[in-house]
Amino acid sequence: MQSAELKIGRTFGVVFEHGKDFFAELEEFCRTNGVRQGYIPMFIAAFKEAEVAGACDKMADPDAPVWSKVYAENVEAIGAGTFTCDEVQGRLEPHIHVSLGEKPRSARALTSHLFSAKIQFLTEMLVIEVLEPKIERVTNPDLYNIALMTFR
Repeated sequence: MQSAELKIGRTFGVVFEHGKDFFAELEEFCRTNGVRQGYIPMFIAAFKEAEVAGACDKMADPDAPVWSKVYAENVEAIGAGTFTCDEVQGRLEPHIHVSLGEKPRSARALTSHLFSAKIQFLTEMLVIEVLEPKIERVTNPDLYNIALMTFR
């Protein structure tokens, strides 16, 4: 286990607009407000479409991460996550998990890692900036090369 006391910066309420890409809006918010890392304790949203991690077939290695995508449309969502900035690549690295209720299918739910989403009507979000320590995602070659959160 690792842990670190977080020095918290600003707290934001954020609303993303209808028809926009969820991750592009998050990146634009961070760029506009100079936020480099933080966490999203919660958000509620409606998505026209979304892709989450999932598999329909039996997995050869059930312990391995799932990179295949399950597509859903017209969903209500609740989620949370963290984000860092890859200083070398100059891009945001979000890690978001969601529960999606498919409205056309009696609100049948999917819960997983969010790969993509297009906003339908709204996304209302809280964003908490973390000033210190520096948070990075470091690839662990012994654990399927997954990038894990590390405090520096």
